Amino acid sequence: MKKAWLVTNEFLNTNKYSELNMWLVKAAKKYDIELLVKTNADLLVDINGNHVIQNLISMEKPEFVLFWDKDIRLASFLESLSLKVYNSSRAIEICDNKAMTHIALNEKNIKMPRTILAPMTYPNIGFTNYKFVEYMKSQLSYPIVVKECFGSFGQQVYLVHNDIELTNCIENIGAKPFLVQEYVKSSFARDIRLNVVGNEVVATMYRYSDTGDFRANISNGGKMKQYEPTKQQVKLAVDCVKAIGLDFAGVDLLFDENEEPIVCEVNSNAHFKNIYDCTGVNVAEDIVKYICEKEGN
Repeated sequence: MKKAWLVTNEFLNTNKYSELNMWLVKAAKKYDIELLVKTNADLLVDINGNHVIQNLISMEKPEFVLFWDKDIRLASFLESLSLKVYNSSRAIEICDNKAMTHIALNEKNIKMPRTILAPMTYPNIGFTNYKFVEYMKSQLSYPIVVKECFGSFGQQVYLVHNDIELTNCIENIGAKPFLVQEYVKSSFARDIRLNVVGNEVVATMYRYSDTGDFRANISNGGKMKQYEPTKQQVKLAVDCVKAIGLDFAGVDLLFDENEEPIVCEVNSNAHFKNIYDCTGVNVAEDIVKYICEKEGN
């Protein structure tokens, strides 16, 4: 049986994450692959020192690395050792940073909300003036969506309705990178999650919320139901994956005023338990199958 590595985060060790890992390990067995779980603490990058990773490779060189984490420094180092990493470190890096995601999508003319990136500042300085905020307010109408560039599960995403809320939100974010976006009112508390593997949408669900929250994330109290995506929605989701250079991803689409799709976010390590519960599709199997076919296994 061939061996491969599943790289996870040492410090995300709840049942929720462990279950996803085991689904991937189980899926790999169907393709005669022993997927060995390695955490980013197991694979310490010791530059110019003890060759921890290199020694492991010499004992059990993996056919590929399924990188189920966002430790892009480790992913990049593994690639430097000529290991095939899925998703690539660069693709994960782009997805993990919402600002970089929108820059990559914009390069391919992919439809998304009007987005303005806040200027970078330093933790020990913060923002010494808010002239840039005046520009943001001149270009967007309230309510405005504020997103920290790093965040998951709909967290670090805020809806502000006036100048005071916007100022307070920015002050609370502090020196962390963020962006502001036009609010897509027509998609209030609803969106679509499409899981893409390769050039194919393998599972889709419609997410909605009746809690009064503008976000539809299941982790924030949203609900889900099966959904048959349109050809336009499928094409847009696949185009997002191609634009960023991903092998697999979860793509979240909103509905514009004409019910046409518009991109919200792209997730390189999209969880698939909820979409399995909703659709019965095990995305873990699709991911492993895709990698094995690409590797010629």
